[in-house]
This record gives sequence, C-alpha cells and structure tokens, in this order.
Amino acid sequence: MVDPMDPSGSESPRPTRLLAIAVSALFVQQTFVSMSRLVLPVLAPVISEELGTNPALVGAYSGILSSVAMVLAMGAGGFIERFGGWRMCQFALLATGAAMFIATPGVLVLFALSAILISPGPGLSTPASSHVLARHCPPKRAPLFFSIKQTGVPAGGLLAGLLVPFLALQFGWRGAFLATGILYVALALALQPFRAEFDDDRHAGHRSFLADARETLKAATTDPRLRHLVLAAFTFVGLQALFDSFFVTYLVNGLGHSLTTAGTVFSVAQGVAVVTRMLWGAIAGSVASPRVVLAGLGLVMAVGSAAMGLVAPSWPVPAVMAVAVVYTATAFSWHGVLLAEVARLAPAGRVGATTGGVIVFIMGSATLYPLVFAAILAVSGSYGAGYLIAAIPALIVGVGLLRRAKGEPD
Repeated sequence: MVDPMDPSGSESPRPTRLLAIAVSALFVQQTFVSMSRLVLPVLAPVISEELGTNPALVGAYSGILSSVAMVLAMGAGGFIERFGGWRMCQFALLATGAAMFIATPGVLVLFALSAILISPGPGLSTPASSHVLARHCPPKRAPLFFSIKQTGVPAGGLLAGLLVPFLALQFGWRGAFLATGILYVALALALQPFRAEFDDDRHAGHRSFLADARETLKAATTDPRLRHLVLAAFTFVGLQALFDSFFVTYLVNGLGHSLTTAGTVFSVAQGVAVVTRMLWGAIAGSVASPRVVLAGLGLVMAVGSAAMGLVAPSWPVPAVMAVAVVYTATAFSWHGVLLAEVARLAPAGRVGATTGGVIVFIMGSATLYPLVFAAILAVSGSYGAGYLIAAIPALIVGVGLLRRAKGEPD
C-alpha cells in the first residue's frame, strides 16, 4: 500500500492529488454501477404490466446477475493484475451500457443476457476499486475513505429511484434503458485520461486466471478473522438484495402505492444511507472498533427487516418510509467498514484478490436471497413473510459479531 506521507510527516502533493481523484472518480463509478442493478427492478411494475410477465421474475433476473458476478469475482485478482483496477472499472461501465441497449426490445431472453452483461459491475468493480484505493489511502483513514467510495451504492439507489421513473414517464421504459446505456458509455470514456497513473502496477503478461480463482477463494477463507467478515457480508448483502429487488414492487403490487410514490420512498431511503454509510465509516475509524460497528448494524438491520415484514396497506406513507430508512441506514451502510477491514487483513499486494474472494460470497448471497424470497412469494403470496424470515440470520450474525468483538483484540 502506498503511504501518502512524505518523510517529514506532511502529505505530499502527488499522492494527495491521486487520492482525491481516486475517491471522487470511484465514488461516481460505484454510484452508476449500483444503479445498473436497479434499472430493471424499478421498471419491473410497468414492464410486467405491458408484457404480462410475473413480477417474481425479478428474482430470477437478480439471480442470473449475481451468479455470473460471483464467477467473475473469483478471477478478479488475475484480471486486476493483468489489466489494472482502473481498466476493470471502465470495462464494467462499458458492459453495463451494452446491457441497457440489449434490454430495450423487451424480450425475456435478452433481459437474461442483459443481467449477464451487468455482472462485471458487482463482480469486478469493488475488488478493482478497492485495489486502486488501497494503494493511495492512509491506513488510519481507510474506513472513512472506503465508506465514501462505497457510498456510491445507496447513491446509485437514490439515483435509480429518481432518474429511472422520470425517464420512464418521459420516454417510456424502453427509452429509459436507451438513455442510461448512453450514460454508461460516456462515463467509461471519461475515466480514460487517468488510466496510465492508476494502472501503473499492472502486469500485462499475467495469464494464470485459474490459479488466481483458487487463490482468491483461499485468501478470503484461510484467516478466521476474514471468515467472520465473509459470513457478515453474506448475511448483510442478502437483506440489501431483497430491498433492491422487491421493495418497489412490494409497495406497488403488495401495498397499492403508485410507482411514483414507491420510487420516492425508495430514493429517500437510499439517500439516508448515503449519509449513514459515511457516518459509520467515521465512527469505525475513531470512536468504536469496526467489529463493534458491524455488530450494531447487524442487530438493527434485523429489526428493520422484521418491521418491513409487518408493513400493511393501511400504514401511512411516512410510516413506511421510516421503516425503509431504518432498513437502508443499516443494510446499505456496512460496506465501507467491512471492506476497509478486509483490506487491512489482506496479505500485502493481495487486496484486490482478497476482496474478490469476499465478493464471491456476497454474490452468492445476492443470488440466493432473491431466489428464496421469490419462492416464498410464489407459495405464500406475501412479501412480508420473506422479510420476516430474512431478519433471523442478521440477528444471529449481529450477536456473533458482538461476542467476537468483545473477546478478540484485532
């Protein structure tokens, strides 16, 4: 990891400049990568109405996306070493732009192909951006800077809830896909001027991707401290996936709200998570240990998920919004703290690969949770049942992390 402090103890201009560019650019990239996963779920009510499809198919879409992302994450270390972390961030944006264009005709098989093309975003972007940021970030401030970068996730949700319904109302849902596709291509091109500086550590001759996949999984599971973080990430991201995939449809089809109302609640909840994600990062870097912060988040998100399961059509919109805020302030706000811990515990020079190993399990959860939720929905016809059941693992993990934080000095 590059230390941005010169021998005199003051921050040297070049590393400080690179850190500022990295944090701001990777925040924007993360924002739009996060939004890409939500374009179809946000549009699902109008798409299903026009095409006559079952809204539960959103679970299958999310499952395909996450499954392919999981495979890509296994090779993240090798891809980063050969092409560079910055290039992988660009590639994710270009692939996502292509995915938006392919989804436009509204054919089921093309929706599936679109999910595959979006997968480099969640599969490669986080390991790649963590690799870039770790090289230029002061270790003591890592939780805060990683949290700022990862704030792009709720920011992407905020943007999806506001921009996508607006585009759909103005140009139809097909026009929304086309417009976002153009935006992703433009963003990928905008990153190009900085590629040489941030990818100066790549090894163009690297080719051992199969071995990298094995090492990626090993890196995230050998150290017991990392195994506990993997379990936490698996559980927490599952709750995030359920909110992303089903919340808008839950409000529209399950509770009878309009798409505009559902999009507004979704956006407000995501906007709160933008603030809380940076807040937890600041607390984890100064007031409390990262493990204690993660434990507290797990316990509160269990409460939020259970409350989500109890929401009824008779509840006023402000009450629904309050539940959504509690949910997103925790289930959408742990990433920076956890990824900074992963970077701290990773072997030297293996931050990208170790993060990729964690992402494999995160994508496994993002695949499993929506599929199980969709099955519960299909059998019971109840959105609430799925959220109630999902609260149980979060409670167990939160208690376990709290016990471990008290008994184990890191």
